[in-house]
Amino acid sequence: MEWEVIYKWLPKFIQGATLTLELVGIAVILGLLLAIPLGIARSSKLWYVRALPYAYIFFFRGTPLLVQLFLVYYGLAQFDAVRDSFMWPYLRDPFWCATATMTLHTAAYIAEILRGAIQAIPPGEIEAARALGMSRPKALFYIVLPRAARIGLPAYSNEVILMLKASSLASTVTLLELTGMARTYQSLDERAMPKGMASSKPRITAMPTNS
Repeated sequence: MEWEVIYKWLPKFIQGATLTLELVGIAVILGLLLAIPLGIARSSKLWYVRALPYAYIFFFRGTPLLVQLFLVYYGLAQFDAVRDSFMWPYLRDPFWCATATMTLHTAAYIAEILRGAIQAIPPGEIEAARALGMSRPKALFYIVLPRAARIGLPAYSNEVILMLKASSLASTVTLLELTGMARTYQSLDERAMPKGMASSKPRITAMPTNS
């Protein structure tokens, strides 16, 4: 084991891991805050209330995260209105582009988790709250959402793990998180290659000549 290489690159890997945790932490927290109203609207019995959240969820769950990341980082910069807006200092930064894309992406999945959790609540619990004189907002705040949080917590934990894995895509927009640091290390230090591959050179043989 090359301990010298490990000591040399360990600070860089720690820096990349810290950036990965920042990306995932911001995305899953902001995604949860965005998903709460989406999930509540998605579980509504009124079709016109469900329409907009359904379209949002359909798009972000139906397209790959890598495509969404490219659309935000490379696509928005093609419009003059975006470059002249107050959002341009953030949209030209790969960190904020990756954070925004991951937030919008995970919010769609968390909203579906919340919708399923709300619909899994026994109707008797909600009817009991209404029978006690609770208004719909109070029943939603004190009964429905806490109950849905307990039901959806395992699925939300899985979504956090999936976002941690998906954070490796941020390296495609020049962001040196953990995967980006590993690729940089591999390209700069031949000791990162498996034994025999770094020093191997293509064999050149002379072509036969016709005498």
